[in-house]
Parts: sequence; structure tokens; C-alpha cells
Amino acid sequence: MRVSEFVSHSSEETIAKGREIAAGLRPPVMVMLSGELGSGKTTLTKGIISGLGAAPEEDVTSPTFTLVHVFHNHCKVYHVDLYRVEKFQDFESLGLEDALGEQAVVIIEWSERFSYRTDWPRVEIRLEHAGGDSRRIAISGLSLENRL
Repeated sequence: MRVSEFVSHSSEETIAKGREIAAGLRPPVMVMLSGELGSGKTTLTKGIISGLGAAPEEDVTSPTFTLVHVFHNHCKVYHVDLYRVEKFQDFESLGLEDALGEQAVVIIEWSERFSYRTDWPRVEIRLEHAGGDSRRIAISGLSLENRL
């Protein structure tokens, strides 16, 4: 599996990269985001969701306290934040099994905490601070290999 790496120098560039990623996504697919706090996971998600036509970027916020946001305009998108999920019982209460029964795009922040087994195609994205407003973005996944 090929890994593509990019450096974004601003929030605007990160959102634009999210839109570019969205162009290569076909449901059902899971977008697994990892990276430390403030690395740009939600900013990238704004671009992905707006690029899918599910919601304008200004309507996309971190679901840190609600844990899951659902958008369904042109396609159904679940935006999940597992930062506050500490044990399997917390995870079970999210109802993601239902989401995985649909033709949807499921975007998961803090994906390293995702323990549910599924055979859905995955795109894995790692974001890292690269100094100032810059972020290093590493993308891997079968759905995107020929598109980015």
C-alpha cells in the first residue's frame, strides 16, 4: 500500500487537502485519522465533509462532547471523535454498528481507539505538527492510491 505525504502550511491548505481526499472516497469507507491534539484532524475533516457535499465546512465542528455528528446531504457521513472514549462500553454506546450497516463515509478521529472489527475499506491518515501552522499529512489506503 502506497503512502502519500504532504505538508500543509495553513488551515486553508489542510481543508483543501481534505476536499481533494473526498474526491477519491466511495462509500462504504472508513477514514481513520490519528495525530496528537491540535494536529489538524477536525480541520482536515471540514474539507472532507464539505468536499463530499454533506455540509458546508463552517458547519463541521469537533464532536468531542457529542462523540458523533451525522451529515446526510449528498451522501451520509458519520464524524466520530473517540478522544473521550476510554473503555469498550463507551464505544458500544455510540451505535456505530448501525452506521457500518449503511452506505456511508465514517470519519474517525483518534482512530487508534477504534476497536470494532469491520471489513470496510480504510483510508488511514496521520497528521503531525511540523512547526508553526504547518502540518505533515501521511495518507494510505486502497481507495486513494491512484487518485492522490
